[in-house]
Amino acid sequence: MDSGNRSAADHMLTVPEAAARLGLSVATIRAWLARRKLGAVHLGRSVRIPESEITRMITRGFIPPR
Repeated sequence: MDSGNRSAADHMLTVPEAAARLGLSVATIRAWLARRKLGAVHLGRSVRIPESEITRMITRGFIPPR
C-alpha cells in the first residue's frame, strides 16, 4: 500500500463509520474494498480505513462548478 499521504497518526475508521462519512451503504464500502478501489488495513478479521482514504475519495470525485 502506498503510504505517501498517510501518517502514523492517521485516524482509522470502521466500515460503518466510513460509509456514514461518505453517505454510502456499508455494502458499497465493502464492494469498493473488495475491488481495491478504497485502501484499508486488515487486522485479522477487522478492517480499518484510514481517514486519508476517505479524503482521497472525496477529492478524486470532486467536480468543480462551471
